[in-house]
Amino acid sequence: MRRKIRVFGLLVLLVLIGVPLAGFWVSSWLHRPLPMEEPVVVTVERGASFNGMLADLRGRGLLGEPGEARLRRWGARLYSAFTDLDGRLHVGEYELAPGDSLLTLLEKIDRGEVLQRSVTLVEGWNFREWRALLASKDGIEHTLGELSGEQIMARLGLPDSHPEGWFAPETYFYTRGTSDLELLRRALERQRRLLDDAWLSRDEDLPYDSPYQALIMASIIEKETAVPDERGRIAGVFINRLRRGMRLQTDPTVIYGMGEAYDGNIRRSDLRRATPYNTYVISGLPPTPIAMPGRDSILAAVRPAPTEDLFFVARGDGSHKFSKTLAEHQRAVREFQLQRRADYRSRPEPSR
Repeated sequence: MRRKIRVFGLLVLLVLIGVPLAGFWVSSWLHRPLPMEEPVVVTVERGASFNGMLADLRGRGLLGEPGEARLRRWGARLYSAFTDLDGRLHVGEYELAPGDSLLTLLEKIDRGEVLQRSVTLVEGWNFREWRALLASKDGIEHTLGELSGEQIMARLGLPDSHPEGWFAPETYFYTRGTSDLELLRRALERQRRLLDDAWLSRDEDLPYDSPYQALIMASIIEKETAVPDERGRIAGVFINRLRRGMRLQTDPTVIYGMGEAYDGNIRRSDLRRATPYNTYVISGLPPTPIAMPGRDSILAAVRPAPTEDLFFVARGDGSHKFSKTLAEHQRAVREFQLQRRADYRSRPEPSR
């Protein structure tokens, strides 16, 4: 009888010692680096189960050889038993780097630490270019389809509005499944705040009387130069011309009016062709913005630099030569336009 008691006690002791040791040994596989040599993205789909996620990892070879995979799965189930992760998987993408363990992934899912993607909407681009960029990005839910610009604006709460100019150039972060419309909504809200704040701080006696006209001017400034120190001066030139009743005569408005017919060159016939945007033909501002202006161009439009200049011409290095008189301007045109350098460009490329 005593012998049976001793044997039973030994078995109990082995269980009490062995189970924790076995649990510790299994859970240790959670801490071991996963077999990968480059970053990978693990996606938890809506409606996915914990076991289904583990099966997907095993199928991709991320849990190692069959024996290792089994131990990692057991360790993951122990983690889930203590944290109830199985019942609250956060949907999204999770990025793992070489050296990360299965525990790293489980803790990210537990915290909802989903992968943040980004898209940069570039200053000076037009709405058509922005739509193409959004359509090319992975992870975005594409909902715009064949909608017109006006239909998109209606969905954003601005019916009967032209979309050009209304979206703030910036880098926007998003998670997988974010819609293109939601990104545009965020860009629209930011641009409206920027424009409203700028309008409240505007100079007196500007030759336009609404924030929208300031936005139109800002878009022209944005297309004319990407040199920070020039924006205010270029705004001053355009405002001087408006005050004197002179036409703006700015090439970017001609290009915008040409639409997809623009092939990289502006011909004399293009300058004479009447479009609502051709400021060689029309007086005053065009009817809408011609691009997406950034904050600095908006500020330049409402707080232009004081200047007596009425003209400017591209030097060919991205900067401009400013002139007060037509004679000075004509000399600058002969110097910088009629004898163009081989690497001539009217403005520097914006950073992306």
